[in-house]
Formats: sequence, C-alpha cells, structure tokens
Amino acid sequence: MTLSVTRTARGMVQPSGQTPTGTLHLSFIDRLPVLRCNARTLHVFRHGHEPAEIIREALSKALVPYYPLAGRLKESSQGELQIACTGEGLWFVQASADCSMDAVNYFDNIPMVHHEKLLPDLLTEVDDLDPLVLMQVTQFTCGGFVMGLIFCHSICDGLGAAQFLSAVGELARGLHHPSVAPVWCREALATTAPQVYATGKANPPPPLPFLPDYQLKHATMDITPDQINQLKHEFQESTGQTCSTFEIVAARMWSRRTKAINLEKDAKVTLVIFANARQLLHPPLPKGFYGNCFFPVTITVSSEKVSQASHAEVVKLIQESKSMLPIEFTKWINGNSVGDVDPFAPPLAYTTMFISEWGRLGFNQVDYGWGPPVHMIPIQGSSIIPVAIVGTPPKPKKGIRLMTWSVSGPHLQNFLEQMLNLT
Repeated sequence: MTLSVTRTARGMVQPSGQTPTGTLHLSFIDRLPVLRCNARTLHVFRHGHEPAEIIREALSKALVPYYPLAGRLKESSQGELQIACTGEGLWFVQASADCSMDAVNYFDNIPMVHHEKLLPDLLTEVDDLDPLVLMQVTQFTCGGFVMGLIFCHSICDGLGAAQFLSAVGELARGLHHPSVAPVWCREALATTAPQVYATGKANPPPPLPFLPDYQLKHATMDITPDQINQLKHEFQESTGQTCSTFEIVAARMWSRRTKAINLEKDAKVTLVIFANARQLLHPPLPKGFYGNCFFPVTITVSSEKVSQASHAEVVKLIQESKSMLPIEFTKWINGNSVGDVDPFAPPLAYTTMFISEWGRLGFNQVDYGWGPPVHMIPIQGSSIIPVAIVGTPPKPKKGIRLMTWSVSGPHLQNFLEQMLNLT
C-alpha cells in the first residue's frame, strides 16, 4: 500500500540545562575519513502514547550529559576534525502516518519500506547548521510509531549510538539520570597510529577511482534457532570445538555468496568483519565510552578455497582471523602496522564482502516507556559495496535475520538457492 506521512513540526532540540562550551578533540579513529558519513536506521515500536512529545523532552534532558552531540563538527587551523560544544542541539521532526502498523506489517518487507518518508528531512534554511543527530518520530493510527534516526558516524559507533538512545529511553521512563554515565575519554586512543590516521584531516579524501555500479540487490533471510543449533552441532561434531552464532552465519553467508558469484578459482575474495576493540586497550576503555572503537578483521583467500571448504572449515578461518585481532589492533594503534595498507580501506570491489553484527549493539533493548522495538531496520548506504548485517527478525519471531545487499541481479537467484540449501 502507499504510505502517506505528514510532517507536522520541525526544530532543534537543545539541552534542557547549562552545558560546557569550548572544543573537544576527537580520537584518531573518529577522524578516519571513512567515518565521515551518516548511519541511518528505523526503529519500529508497537505502542506509544504521544511518543514524539515524550521522546523530545527526554532528548533535551539527555543532551545535558551528552552535550557534545548538541555541538557541531569543526576543523582546527591544522585541519584536524573536532567538536565545537555549541549547545545548538539536534534536529527533531514530528510526523503522523495515515495507516496502522498492521497495514504495513510492521515493515517486515524491507525493500518496500518508504524510508525517505520515515527519516527526518532538513529544511533548506537550516542546512548550514549541520546537526550531528537527526530524528523523526512518526505515529501511526494504531498508536505504534517509527523512530527514524540519522547519526553522524564520526561521533559514535553502533554501541555508542545505542548507549545514547538507551539513556533517552531511561529519561523518558522517568529516571532522573542515565544508569550509565557517558564518558568522552577520546584521549585514551592516543595519536600514535600511522601519520595517515593521526592527522585526521577534515578535508575529504582524494576522489575514488571509477567504480562500477553493481546495483546490488537486497535479500533478507531468517535463520531459525533450530537451524542455527543444527549448524553449531555439526561444527562441534566435526571439530570438537564450539563457535558463536555470528561465526556460523558469517561463514555461511561468505561461502554461499562466493559460490553464487562464480569467480575464477584463483580470484581473491575478502571478508571484512567489524569487531569491537574497547577491551583491547590497556587499560580497557571505561564503561560509558560512546565514541568509535572498532577494528576490521580481514580475511583474504582464493575463491576456490572458500567455495570448496566445508562449513566448519570456513568457520575456522573466521575464528583464526578473529584470534589475531588483539595483536593486529595493538600493532596498528602503536603505529607498527606493516606496509602502507589501510585496514579501514580494503578494496571496494565485488570480491570484498563486509559483514557486521547489529543484534548485540543494544538497539533492541531501548525502551521509551512502552517496551522495546519490535523491529530495527538498517538503511542501505551504498549500491556498490557488498554488505551483510546480522540482526534479529521482527518480534515475535526468534533466531537471526540476515539482511544483505551483496549480489547483483544475475547472481541473486543462485545466491538465494545456495542460502536455502542447508546441506
């Protein structure tokens, strides 16, 4: 059906109390050029009574301890990206839809989601304000609502953004203070990384070389708990060891996609997994840190090796690479990486597959007073970068939802058939 959304109010939400001013330094991970982008998500809730008003008020309260999010990006005289703590606020849009959540099946069919209507728009006259966080709350006729979120990735990773939303939820439910106090602590990520990272120039990187537009097609697959347990059992029977659900799903996704795109045997294929690195610092980052602290685990082997390997062998490849994360991260952060290869910029090619886990970031536990979301939807950011996101299906379904934009049209049917074949 056609979804009609009316935006009824727009404006800045500023901190409800006095906040510090001045300039804050970002970490060198925050300043990576690859993070100069916005993450866009939709959070679907079954119930809510005047959610826009309640969330708006809670946002204003949350921006007191999280005051940097009410500021703006700036560039120092040396070209270093920083935060100006201006207190200008975040952008908030209130909207209403003309139908119930049942009528759109709680947006279970991701390709049919009208995300441009559910994400906040920014009026032309305030474009130059460039807020770090933009939010739209759209209420449906049944009382349910969708929170559309646009978040500046230079300020928070997924764990950090979820921490902020959890604080907003606690304040919306009547708590006087967030249960986890935010910690800036960007200085803990010392600028001893290679100079290419340490400079953190705010200027955009050189233009990318010509890249083909693959027109990657969306595919969503739900993997039941029984199927996951079966694959885990087979791995344990084969190796005598255990593995995580994410490792099971990532191995299946990578091997089946590699088979589906049918490359030459000696073609190199790469899997990139984004891993939390907070615990790898010495000392570990404190609870409440909400900046970027992750590192890519990269695996590159021949197409033949991935295609012909058993599922257990691919899981082992992933586990072995993950076991090297502490060593590789420590080398990188101390400026001792070998060669000029940027681990945050693997080749943007059809042979490179990016996969990340969203189900454990904390978004699914955010509660503004009417229970956690029934669904959380990532919005595709690129049509040329093969991506898969491991999340959870809409409630009451259980298991894993694999959301992918990873193959072009000619390979889609073969890929779906490969994924559905459990043998």
